[in-house]
Amino acid sequence: METAEQTPARSGGPVCRRGERLRLTIQDIAFGGEGVGRVGDFVVFVPFVAPGEVVEAEVIEVKKSFARARLMRVLEASPERVEPACRHFGACGGCQYQHLAYAAQLRIKRKQVADLFERIGGLRADVIGPVVACPQPYGYRNRIMVRSQWNKPEQRLNIGFLRWDCGLVEDIEECKIADPLLNEQLRGVRARPPPRGGLKVVLRVQPEGWAVPPDSFFQTNSVMLPKLVEVVGEFLRGAVAAGRAASPDARWQLVDLYCGGGFFALELAGAVDRYVGVEYDQRAIRAARQNAVARGRLNGEFIAGRVEEVLPELARRFDPRRTTVLLDPPRKGCAPEAVRLLRQVRPAQVIYVSCHPATMARDLNVLCADGVFEAVSVVPLDMFPQTQHIECVADLRLRAAT
Repeated sequence: METAEQTPARSGGPVCRRGERLRLTIQDIAFGGEGVGRVGDFVVFVPFVAPGEVVEAEVIEVKKSFARARLMRVLEASPERVEPACRHFGACGGCQYQHLAYAAQLRIKRKQVADLFERIGGLRADVIGPVVACPQPYGYRNRIMVRSQWNKPEQRLNIGFLRWDCGLVEDIEECKIADPLLNEQLRGVRARPPPRGGLKVVLRVQPEGWAVPPDSFFQTNSVMLPKLVEVVGEFLRGAVAAGRAASPDARWQLVDLYCGGGFFALELAGAVDRYVGVEYDQRAIRAARQNAVARGRLNGEFIAGRVEEVLPELARRFDPRRTTVLLDPPRKGCAPEAVRLLRQVRPAQVIYVSCHPATMARDLNVLCADGVFEAVSVVPLDMFPQTQHIECVADLRLRAAT
C-alpha cells in the first residue's frame, strides 16, 4: 500500500483512483467537518478524523483537484478522540464531531471561522474571539426534521435522517443532540409512522413564552439563547452608550431586519428608545405582534415586507447616526440590494447574526469595502455542538471618516 507521503503528485490531474486505499496523515479539519489529507499536493477529504491522526481511507469520489474517501481504520489515534455518544454516528449525516472531545471541537471551529473570515471577509484573525461554549453539548436542539423512506430490502419504512454518504435515510430511534421531549415525539412518529416514504415530519418543542408559527424560524438551541442575547445586547449597548456620550439627548433606534417572530427586537427593546422589525413571512409578523403585546414591549412596530423594499422608507424615518441595524438573514445571507442600501444609508452600527459563516463573510466583505464599516469584533457561539455548524455575531461600526 502506498502512503500519502510516498505517493508522488502528478501534475494535471488526480493521483488516486476510486476504490483505492490510502494511508493518510490528517493535517487539518476543513470547514464542513472533513479532515484534510494529502497525496503529494493532491487533497483527500476524510470525515470523522482528527488533526494529527494517521488513517487508512478508501477513495469514494475523485475530482480534478481533490478526492473524498471513507474512513476505514484509525492507525494512529489523536488523544482528543473520544467514543461517540450516538450509535448512529458515522452513518447519520446530522453530526460530524461526536468523535472529538468538546474542547477540540471549539478549537477547530474557531480556527475555521478565523480562516474563513480572513480569506472571504478580509478580516484580521485577531478580530475573531474564542468560541463561546455550550453548557449542554447534547440534548439541546428544540427542532428536528425526520424523513421517511421505504427500505425495500428489509420491507419496512425507515424514519430518520439522511446519511452522510448518500441520499438514503438512516433509521433513527433516538437523536442524542435533540431535546428529550423531541425524542418522545420521535418515538410517537415511529409508533404511528407516515403512510408512505418521501414525507418529512417536523418535530418541535415550542419555546416557552413565544408565539412561533409551525414553519417559521426560531433559534434551535434553547440552552444557548441567553448567551446569544447577551452577546448581541453587549454590542448594542456599547453603540448606544457611545452615541449618548456624544449627544446625551440622542434617541436610539433598533432596526431588526429578517426579524422572524421578533425575538431580537423584543429581547433588546429595553435598551433603545424605539425598534422596528421587518420580515417577509406574514405569519411570523403576526406572531411578532402577539409576542410584543404578551411581553409588554410596545415601543416599536413590526412591518411585513422584503428588507430591500422596506429599508429605503425606514432610512427616511430614522436618523442613521442614532440607529443600529440588526441583520439575522437566512443561510443564503442578505439580499445584495439590502447590503448596497446599508452602505448608502450608513447607520452607526450593524450587528450581523448568522449560522452560515461563508455567506456572512461575503456580506461583511462588501459592507466593509472602501472603509465604510469596520468590523470591531466577531464572537462565534457554539449553537450546534457535535456538528460542523457555528453561529457568529459581528459588530460593525461606521467609520468616523466616512
